[in-house]
Amino acid sequence: MLSVMASASSSTHTPMSVSPTATIEEKTHERDAEIGKNEPAPVVLGEPPDGGLDAWLTVLGSSLVALSTFGLVNGYGAFNDYYETTYLSNYSATVISMIGSIQVFILYIFGGVAGALFDAYGPRYMIPASGIITTFALFMLSITKPQQIYQQFLTQAVLFAIGAPLSFLPGLAVCAHWFKRRLAFAIGFPVGAASIGGIIYPIMLNRLIPKIGFGWTVRILAFIVLACFTVASFTIKTRRPPKPLPPLAQLFAFRAFRDVRFALICAGGWFTVFSTFNPFFYVGVYGAVANGGESTLTPYFLAIMCATAIVGRILPGYIADRVGRFNVISFSTLLSGILILALWYTSTAQPNLIAFSAVYGFASGPFFSLVTACVAQISPVPEVGARIGMIFVGMSTGALAGTPIGGVFIRDPTVANFRHLILFSGIMALVGSGFFFAARLMQSRKLFAAV
Repeated sequence: MLSVMASASSSTHTPMSVSPTATIEEKTHERDAEIGKNEPAPVVLGEPPDGGLDAWLTVLGSSLVALSTFGLVNGYGAFNDYYETTYLSNYSATVISMIGSIQVFILYIFGGVAGALFDAYGPRYMIPASGIITTFALFMLSITKPQQIYQQFLTQAVLFAIGAPLSFLPGLAVCAHWFKRRLAFAIGFPVGAASIGGIIYPIMLNRLIPKIGFGWTVRILAFIVLACFTVASFTIKTRRPPKPLPPLAQLFAFRAFRDVRFALICAGGWFTVFSTFNPFFYVGVYGAVANGGESTLTPYFLAIMCATAIVGRILPGYIADRVGRFNVISFSTLLSGILILALWYTSTAQPNLIAFSAVYGFASGPFFSLVTACVAQISPVPEVGARIGMIFVGMSTGALAGTPIGGVFIRDPTVANFRHLILFSGIMALVGSGFFFAARLMQSRKLFAAV
């Protein structure tokens, strides 16, 4: 390979430096040529700069996108509570929870397509298109009628979820164009911004709905989303030029599963996402059941969990860039499962539930920020977007099934039935951590290696 590049350099009489990124791209080009593809020669880029104005402006835009998309997904627990008690009170808790589950499922499924589109076209058109769709979905949600659940399904679970991945997943993937050594730290900011959404949106709903009604509250959310996407459309940039969209059969990066490490990450993500949303969706309801009704603190359990998750999604990324991303995600998912079983399962008093909300939010945070960083670490740069999309496609069924199955456990909302849900969630989290540990061992069998 080096001789090929050397001959190319001598023919043009221009010195050329060989970077790891260039080597990966040249190998990818050769592999594609062997299977009969006729693509233009890849553009040779240097190492990601790991900083600079454009890099951090891209992180800012990605964070605003995450606040506007997955931030609303994280805050769905507040929508769920309002739907159960008032807006959709004629329907069961399981059916109502399906709004949030289908929303996450569609978001993850479309993530596979969004990743491939990002690798081909970049964020220039995807970010504004996503902003238009998500804002329109929220305005449509604001005019839905009570006790007409199909309207909430169409606007919140389907339309919003179709638009969100066109920006959220590219916003994560584009960080790999600007950062390498500090990638986990950089990705922690947009993932942390999603947690901020899980704080401010529930508080806004709880405070504004009694004063101005559901419709105008959601319209205010829509205007916030519109403002965030306007800024993001001008700040998110990519270092890679556009390339042709691959054939439909190759739109999804299925060949990534030939890498055992990638397959193990997918399995770990599937089991973890099966359980990780249950505390976010159900801790408030459990607190009300365990204490004989809602108190003034009950609506803030979710806000506390999301607040500590901000730190849990940024600080561990900074640590992971030094001690190893696979090490941190393996340990944090194990800790999440232990906390569910040891603290949530045994807690009924409000102080204990507040403590659980705080520590679980922090412990669950690294999964959301590091799963994409781990995929980027083992992936060729030209395939980062498609592979991140595939990891979300793989987790989609777990996201779809996890919360509704949890709702089945609590069709009769008693503390005993909630403990069945908690036990189920804890076991799934522990299984997920086992797969992450296996992926870590595939990276290096040295116990104290920084991988």
